[in-house]
Amino acid sequence: MAAEAKSPDRLYQEFTKGIWKENPIFVQVLGMCPMLAVTNTAINALAMGAATAFVLIGSSFLVSLLRKFVPKEVRISTYIVIIATFVTAADFLLQATVPDIHRELGAFISLIVVNCLILGRQEAFASRNSVGYAVVDAIGMGIGFALALFMLGSAREILGFGSFFGHPLFGPNYEPWVVMILPPGGFLMLGMILLVMNWFQQRKSRSRETMEKAA
Repeated sequence: MAAEAKSPDRLYQEFTKGIWKENPIFVQVLGMCPMLAVTNTAINALAMGAATAFVLIGSSFLVSLLRKFVPKEVRISTYIVIIATFVTAADFLLQATVPDIHRELGAFISLIVVNCLILGRQEAFASRNSVGYAVVDAIGMGIGFALALFMLGSAREILGFGSFFGHPLFGPNYEPWVVMILPPGGFLMLGMILLVMNWFQQRKSRSRETMEKAA
């Protein structure tokens, strides 16, 4: 009964950790290939984030469901086959529904197969937990990954093109930051976001210490 009572708390923790505390991009620094390549616009970043989340959730569900039936000797090969199946489905879905975005993303959709975030979650979590926890963990990680890509893509598009979702923001006299639409711009923007996050965390820690001393 005690374990059941704690279940909602654990579900909440598993869901929220991927969004902030263990964010795949900002904390674990995983998935750098799509982060550099496809976050030059908000729409591309959002599409890649959604495709990756779809693959992560689907593969986590199957890996957790089959975890007791897969021999340890072939578990990695099995995970890759499962992941590749969902990547193929995501590729066909994007090609059928948003062909322009599919062309923009190009080979990076297929490279989701080797995204260390997805394989890592299968090995570290989905293969060791029940379906419910595995899916909730995957949803949280997928949302965290998509949000991080969207933040990077939005900032890079605004600075690099002077637009947001293709709509001009600053008029014809705006001088775009060309570096922001190039791969180095991804590193620069990631560094700036991490700088702000670390500053916020340090300020929060100092405020907590001040309150503790005052008490």
